Amino acid sequence: MEFMWNTSHTYGGNVHFIEELYEEYLNDPNAVPEQWREYFNKLPRPEGAPAQDLPLSPIRDHFELLSRQRKTAVPGISADNLHDKKQVKVLQLINAYRFRGHQQASLDPLDLRERKQVADLDLGFHQLNKEDLDEEFQTGSLFIGKEKTTLREIHEAVKQTYCSTIGAEFMHIVDTEEKRWLQQRFESVRSKPDYSPEVRKHLLERLTAAEGLENYLASKYPGTKRFGLEGAESYIPMMDEIIQRSGSYGVKEVVIGMAHRGRLNTLVNILGKNPSELFDEFDGKKMVSQGSGDVKYHQGFSSNVMTSGGEVHLALAFNPSHLEIVSPVVEGSVRARQDRREDNDGQKVLPISIHGDAAFAGQGVVMETFQMSQTRAYKTGGTIHIVINNQVGFTTSKPEDTRSTEYCTDAAKMVSAPIFHVNGDDPEAVLHVTQVAVDYRMQFKKDVVIDLVCYRRRGHNEADEPSGTQPVMYKKIAKHPTTRKIYAKKLVEEAILTADEDKQFVSDYRDALDNGEHVANSLVKEPNKALFVDWTPYLGHEWTAKYDTSVDMKHLQELAARMCEAPEGFQMQRQVAKIYEDRRKMLAGGMALNWGFAEMLAYATLIDSGHPIRITGQDVGRGTFSHRHAVLHDFNDGRVFVPLQNLREGQPSFVIHDSFLSEEAVLAFEYGYSTTMPNALVIWEAQFGDFANGAQVVFDQFISSGETKWGRLCGLTMLLPHGYEGQGPEHSSARLERYLQLCAEHNIQVCTPTTPAQIFHLLRRQVLRPLRKPLVVMSPKSLLRHKDATSSLEDLAKGSFMPVIGDQANLDPKKVKRLILCGGKVYYDLAAKRAEQGIEDTAIVRIEQLYPFPEEDLEAELAQYTNLKDAVWCQEEPQNQGAWYSSQHHMRNVLGKLKGELAHQLRFAGRAASAAPASGYASVHVEQQNKLVQDALEG
Repeated sequence: MEFMWNTSHTYGGNVHFIEELYEEYLNDPNAVPEQWREYFNKLPRPEGAPAQDLPLSPIRDHFELLSRQRKTAVPGISADNLHDKKQVKVLQLINAYRFRGHQQASLDPLDLRERKQVADLDLGFHQLNKEDLDEEFQTGSLFIGKEKTTLREIHEAVKQTYCSTIGAEFMHIVDTEEKRWLQQRFESVRSKPDYSPEVRKHLLERLTAAEGLENYLASKYPGTKRFGLEGAESYIPMMDEIIQRSGSYGVKEVVIGMAHRGRLNTLVNILGKNPSELFDEFDGKKMVSQGSGDVKYHQGFSSNVMTSGGEVHLALAFNPSHLEIVSPVVEGSVRARQDRREDNDGQKVLPISIHGDAAFAGQGVVMETFQMSQTRAYKTGGTIHIVINNQVGFTTSKPEDTRSTEYCTDAAKMVSAPIFHVNGDDPEAVLHVTQVAVDYRMQFKKDVVIDLVCYRRRGHNEADEPSGTQPVMYKKIAKHPTTRKIYAKKLVEEAILTADEDKQFVSDYRDALDNGEHVANSLVKEPNKALFVDWTPYLGHEWTAKYDTSVDMKHLQELAARMCEAPEGFQMQRQVAKIYEDRRKMLAGGMALNWGFAEMLAYATLIDSGHPIRITGQDVGRGTFSHRHAVLHDFNDGRVFVPLQNLREGQPSFVIHDSFLSEEAVLAFEYGYSTTMPNALVIWEAQFGDFANGAQVVFDQFISSGETKWGRLCGLTMLLPHGYEGQGPEHSSARLERYLQLCAEHNIQVCTPTTPAQIFHLLRRQVLRPLRKPLVVMSPKSLLRHKDATSSLEDLAKGSFMPVIGDQANLDPKKVKRLILCGGKVYYDLAAKRAEQGIEDTAIVRIEQLYPFPEEDLEAELAQYTNLKDAVWCQEEPQNQGAWYSSQHHMRNVLGKLKGELAHQLRFAGRAASAAPASGYASVHVEQQNKLVQDALEG
């Protein structure tokens, strides 16, 4: 106590300052200067208690006693110093609202969620109180048009900006310029700009359209599934504003991806689908001339609308029920459109993705799509994401069961995307965040998220009764007026429109529906077709049509020479230099052509013919097995050179990028790209074929069935390394059986090429033939350098892709009694063993195209073998995998035409049925491989 009595700076009028300093010390001892910390550490406290635990009242009592006895002011401590300290606290208060104001915003239209109080937003937390409200402080970086004002006005400004019906999250953004930009946009108008009567009436008109369609469908088709928008009607004016505002920036195309909720409303009220067509779909009329078709809330659509910046083409992507999988498809389609327009910064083509709250939080492909957003291979200049946040992911779910994060949108923070939470019952707030979102995307070319917090008036679908599992919510919803009614009442009360005008909005829209009129604003009835992708050259072609893939020898040699050139002084790494040295020898005739050289030559010839090429996947620049080396790196300084980008002036693009570690999003992206760029060769290569397992939904829902469901053509090529090399279960099989099981109606191609010439002609056929079908290639591993898996330059110049390759051993056909049919690498094992054992009565025929199965080609090849006694299908895969179960009926058909009993005698040689694709033990692998080869040759 003696220390305190004799300390001059505790005298008189400074007690209040010391109290605040002491309170700060109690919260964090390191927050006060060292001499004060030492002083407070020496104050009496309960035995064993730390300094922070000292009760506040004794120190106050003690200082009050000091104040009564010592009235002398403390030298160096003045009222100005106290004001300066408060000034710092005021700035901290402003920052607290920027960081955490959204947590106290009024976001829930139903007001069901009780939000915890945020201590940081309380004046007392910052050692400020009501007595300070009328004191003036510097506003710092707060955008309210004043450098200095009262704490009261500062406090009101930040509350209105960050705690009204908009909760803006952006302080997680790293870039200071972006944060300052966003602060200015919200703070300058306190998140509530003044809109003209015309703008507000337009908002009401769009809300009327949104509600009107749902009411019309509900009365006309009660109980029918439509996944209506009721409760989220503000989404329609939001979409309208995004399109119109982006058009004013010069955007020419907008690609939209969304799941079920509100899709029909989007089709009619935004894209301009004629309501009568929708009604026909509800009535069950067949709307496509062929194929399976799909339910109405999966259908895509395209149209053109007029904006202040000119005509804009809108495309709504087709999608299945796999919710978020359409998002990367949209990104791929957008990137293709941007590439076609040479729109490198995303100024002309805009992607919009609409999500559900639970799907956005729960689906991993959302994270993958965000991760690709700024990468070289996949960036599109930023996507506007809209989350239709019903606050109930599906009828029986609760938010605490659908995510572990505070908001369903928290995944977007991984790419520093700003997130604007907004109350769906405040259409003007929705309009404001929409305008900021569009401006942000166009300014910074990055993703932005609008979290439209709303509700779902009906169940997951209209046949679902939600009150059984959500009784409290749906009691509230039953009494809650619609967004349109709330807003119309507000406009009438403010004399923006009359009650009669309000009724007229409703009747006009209903009349338009009754009359079968288009109800989308600014729809262009005679659109500019230059904005559409022209697929007409690729329609109506037969599978059996042959196409010449040969190349003039001299020209082929010229391209090969240019493909092997590097800049003067470019230093390749030793092994890479050897690859290019060997390629020059192959060109000169000193070596047989290997796989990598033939593949690269295929790309060179296609580029020379005017076809762009895009290749992505893990390790594609080098090739997983180091066979490609399309991208060269200078060994001294790391600079990059891509020979195929430097074949000639004005050549089409050759894009090759190593992808990030994703299969699902990347493959979906490439599917979207290929459906929008029909003239290009688009390739995705799996690092190992089985990695495609993680993208199976893309194969199932888009690649294999997109044409029959939606009429969407796609020429995507997938290279899936496949082959049993003793590398265990996960690196052997590309799961050939899965792709064959998906085959029907000539939907895809599945090939197992075994020579460099075959891959050369296969890749050329994929682009030069005007047929557009997905191509699945079981590409090799050991064959990339196999001594027998070679071709000549003449094979490339004069040949063509052969769906069936006959026996290569010059056998006497009349002496052949056993026929072995096979595909892929096992051919070389069979041929080697046959030669080793001197077998001359066994022919080995390769089926290089397993689907569409080449029955006519196989029949023509087998016709020469008139004395067959035995027929075998040999494969490396276990019996329940590979091609056996999916293809044996095709082989039996052909054998039956040649010799009836052979069709029944066709036997299997391969590994026994297995739950795993392959053995993990090298010795077992070798034993199994030897046995299946011997079984095929000996019977």
